[in-house]
Amino acid sequence: MSRLLYNFFIRLYPLIIRFLSPFNPKARQWRRGRKDLFTLLNNRVAPTDNTIWMHCASLGEFEQGRPLLEKLKSENEGYKIVLTFFSPSGFEVRKDYEGADVICYLPMDSRGNAKRFFDLVHPSLILFVKYEFWYYYLAEAYKRKVPLLLVSGVFREDQPFFRWYGGLHRKMLKAFTHFFIQNADSAELLELLGFKDNVTVSGDTRFDRVLQIAATVRDIPQISSFCNGAEVVVAGSTWGEDDEEMAHFVNSGAAIKFIIAPHDIGKDRLNECSRLYKKSMLYSAFIAADGKAGENINTLIIDNIGMLSSLYQYATVAYVGGGFGDDGVHNVLEAAVYGKPVLFGPVYQKFVEAGELVACGGAFPVKNALELEKLLTKLLARDHQYILASHAAANYVMGKKGPTEAIAAYIYENRLLTS
Repeated sequence: MSRLLYNFFIRLYPLIIRFLSPFNPKARQWRRGRKDLFTLLNNRVAPTDNTIWMHCASLGEFEQGRPLLEKLKSENEGYKIVLTFFSPSGFEVRKDYEGADVICYLPMDSRGNAKRFFDLVHPSLILFVKYEFWYYYLAEAYKRKVPLLLVSGVFREDQPFFRWYGGLHRKMLKAFTHFFIQNADSAELLELLGFKDNVTVSGDTRFDRVLQIAATVRDIPQISSFCNGAEVVVAGSTWGEDDEEMAHFVNSGAAIKFIIAPHDIGKDRLNECSRLYKKSMLYSAFIAADGKAGENINTLIIDNIGMLSSLYQYATVAYVGGGFGDDGVHNVLEAAVYGKPVLFGPVYQKFVEAGELVACGGAFPVKNALELEKLLTKLLARDHQYILASHAAANYVMGKKGPTEAIAAYIYENRLLTS
């Protein structure tokens, strides 16, 4: 991509958002959230402050970078943490997060915005999580010689960096002081572009995050009451396609409890789930009823954000949604960390941890409702395969512990935070 095309894109994108904002809530949040951004930064960051800037595309990347952010925050009290998001689905959920001093949207990439942002934030260290490569911000970091680390990066052959038209993207990579990446395939791809000495295969900091969550998880009394000693299937981050594949089994009348946490909790999606699952009630209604469900209720539909990572502790078997859609499966580690066999749809190839879980026997992809029902029936019987899968899932996650410590060690050994 040439800089001319890139500039055309970064000018067109806000115009599209402006056009969509009257009709689309996320577009409206994206636009409103960037209003008076520089005033906010001017008021919240003083010229004498030492700052660490972490940028995340959305909520998933935040959870990925969170263990490192919290470690640096706790060990460097003289620094302010500035946390930016590109997407409303990250900012709106974490705008009140107490682990950062300033939380805001990233101003749209441009030469002027990047210069103004750096003048106000003046970071001593920059952390970009997994992906999102904004040319002018990266160029400004390179120009000012600010240490810039990529955290839990992943590279694939089909990305622009490795295509004939990817000259501008390859130029962006030169701004990074060091790449901390998830796997050896990414390292090999970067080596093709001449990046070798500043590349470390450190793994994925999401492993540290889910281990952190599991170690501090608390019981949710209402959920325990609902499960009441039954075998339980927790289905997280489901889309319509996932629910359609599961519905027959859920409605079959077996003495099993189901907890469904849709990826989208908008009114239309919740109504769709309620129609598909014939013996269900919304979690909010369950709470309003003092934790009492009717005799025929076997399914709770979770209609809030933030519970899912704690819900997997109640599962006998976990199902993770997204694998029947084009984008692929969601976070399988949140379930695997509890030693639960994980099921998901057939689209998971782009997700390293999903493939590795399948390879070690901790997870099982299914192609259709028939396969799903057959496998659920077998695993819910807690047979020998269930025991092996449970151990495999837990051991897989535990064996990947430590990327956060490796990145922090690099920061300290190279004195990137010295004030």
